[in-house]
Amino acid sequence: MKKLITALCAMTLAFTSTAHAEKLSLERIYQDPSLSGTAPRKLKLSPDGQRATYIQAREDDYNRFDLWQYNVETGKRSMLVDSESLVSGPENLSDEEKARRERQRIFGKGILEYTFSADGNALLFPLNGDIFYLKIGEQKAKKLTNGEGFATDVKFSPKGNFISFVRDQNLFIIDLATGKTRALTTTGGGTTKFAMAEFVAQEEMGRMTGYWWSPDEKTIALTKVDTTPVDIATRNEIYADSIKLFNQRYPFAGTNNVNIELGLLDVTKSENDIRWVDLGKNKDIYIARGKWLPGSERFSYQWQNRTQQKLELRFVNRKSLQQDVVITETADTWINLHEALYYMDDSFIWASERDGFQHLYHFDYRGKLLSQLTKGEWIVDALEGVDKATGDVYFTGRKDTPTERHLYKVNLNKPQEITKISSRSGFHSITFSKDSSIYLDSYSNTAQPTQVSLHKANGEMLTWMEENRVDENHPLHPYLSDWVKPRFGTLTAEDGQTLHYRIFEPKGFEGKRPVVNYVYGGPHAQLVTNSWSGRNFILQHLVQKGYVVFQLDNRGSYNRGKKFEDPIYKHLGDVELKDQLVGMEYVKTLDFVDPERIGVYGHSYGGYMTIMSMFKAGDVFKVGVSGAPVTDWTLYDTHYTERYAGHPGKNGEDYEKSNVFMYADGLQGDLLIYHGMADDNVLFTHATKLFKHLQDLGKPFDVMTYPGSKHSIRGKKTGYHLATTIVRYFDKNL
Repeated sequence: MKKLITALCAMTLAFTSTAHAEKLSLERIYQDPSLSGTAPRKLKLSPDGQRATYIQAREDDYNRFDLWQYNVETGKRSMLVDSESLVSGPENLSDEEKARRERQRIFGKGILEYTFSADGNALLFPLNGDIFYLKIGEQKAKKLTNGEGFATDVKFSPKGNFISFVRDQNLFIIDLATGKTRALTTTGGGTTKFAMAEFVAQEEMGRMTGYWWSPDEKTIALTKVDTTPVDIATRNEIYADSIKLFNQRYPFAGTNNVNIELGLLDVTKSENDIRWVDLGKNKDIYIARGKWLPGSERFSYQWQNRTQQKLELRFVNRKSLQQDVVITETADTWINLHEALYYMDDSFIWASERDGFQHLYHFDYRGKLLSQLTKGEWIVDALEGVDKATGDVYFTGRKDTPTERHLYKVNLNKPQEITKISSRSGFHSITFSKDSSIYLDSYSNTAQPTQVSLHKANGEMLTWMEENRVDENHPLHPYLSDWVKPRFGTLTAEDGQTLHYRIFEPKGFEGKRPVVNYVYGGPHAQLVTNSWSGRNFILQHLVQKGYVVFQLDNRGSYNRGKKFEDPIYKHLGDVELKDQLVGMEYVKTLDFVDPERIGVYGHSYGGYMTIMSMFKAGDVFKVGVSGAPVTDWTLYDTHYTERYAGHPGKNGEDYEKSNVFMYADGLQGDLLIYHGMADDNVLFTHATKLFKHLQDLGKPFDVMTYPGSKHSIRGKKTGYHLATTIVRYFDKNL
């Protein structure tokens, strides 16, 4: 592969390079998605551990995904399902599915989701609104539905006798023995949704389902959502050749949420026989999670109050509907949700931040604490697997450093005696087999694109699934001579806490360099990690053009514990900016930095931070590029906003201080705001409200809008245009 030298625009750069011309052009980045290699996605191990499955993009169409398998014993890989042979051409998605994919951050076409049966002998996947079933060993997948409606949230029942799905806001099951389809609910539609996760559950809680099978397949726990109380917002989606109007029920901060009910339904019966669980007198609550206990006699759900300062794990008896509150978590700020709940025969493992850091705890079924399994000023990322025979508990966490994720284990009988299993410095994403005897390790660092390897539980490597070695045959190899690895370091916040940063320093340039501070800054996110990301390419492009690129995780960001997160509570946009300015003060001390040429760029919360930086620290930041920014927190949703800012009816002054408008007079430099015109997350209204405010103040600014684009602004051509626009703006003004 020849090195491609491309001029992005017909301007002369405002600095002189002693190195050769840039190698990693934006055109190259967007022409060749294979630069990161061919690492598989959606990795799963079959229940017997003999087969690893994954989806992978086609070489001739990086937007279409097929289903592949890797035979653990033979080391051979083969395509299981060619998605194009089942559905070719454009896929017709329902509005519900489009929204669901946006919530899941799933993009592309073909096979994007799939599920194993409990015995590992069959696979299930949705495609173009229909359901396909593949018996392992057979050549072709069987289509189980025939376009009667768009099927979503498709599942195997625990024993594999049924397949369930949601269609037209009702729950259906297919009996695999007879092939017959039956509706379990029939009155869904309009403002009533059965077995579906509401908007904030999908977008903010990470709960994408509204129903749960009991292990014995006799009962389904399901939600019923009534969206009537939620205010209707008339939302425009502006496309290149049309404008669509949506009357969307959007729960703006401080307004009503949906009414939600939780019921248990005998699979042999119908909607009229749902037995409803008593959720309490207060109906203004959230149901965050649901899960059956072994034996099928009890269902558990996580009840959360509106302020998100109280979370209860409740057990419901299937026969009597009697409930027990087994665990209660409380906080003065907010409680972070998690997925770390694992039931054993007579006890369970649960994650909690009760000591300020997320750690694993062992409880009996009455809620009595048996032991704290992990402890220290570091966090557990996720519970990855449990070996019931040995009592070994496997988890990923940040015990060694918050900038890397590693695999560890602890034994139920030896709490806090922790063994580190992964060895390579970087980021490890782990997928265990059902019996926790083997695992897949999806690994990367800042210079190594994702590799996938198979390991024994003790860490011993069995084989590569995808080595993805950057050798002379790798698409990235021609650019390695100019590749800049970031330097990591720490600074100190005003309250004494440690701030981690990473900095990319350009090579081969004379004189003082301009700086781009690439920021996110918001909660539940982290930028400063020793990991690979597609964003690496854009950062590398800027560095190879001669920019210094700086990133800092301010207080409020994730994976550092609640003490690090809590300072932003009811002070959004304040503490975060103070910490970013600590980073800028450090950057100014570097002898190769021009302190008069500092820019800032971010998207979403990072877009909000960019505007706050330009408005409140205009003497520091001379150029800003703000993507899809939140500008007014009353325009954002209940669950996210109230978690960090409280209720606007009680904390109106805090909301005013956290919104951008009162600081707009401080804008001195050049500001570009871009936004997708069909964004249903951070509504386009955030941008237009700011446009009008700046116009009324007589403040000049620049705008780029993207017709038809949602919050993520996806698409090869659109992405290339956006990246080019951002770089050109910095080139011109910085």
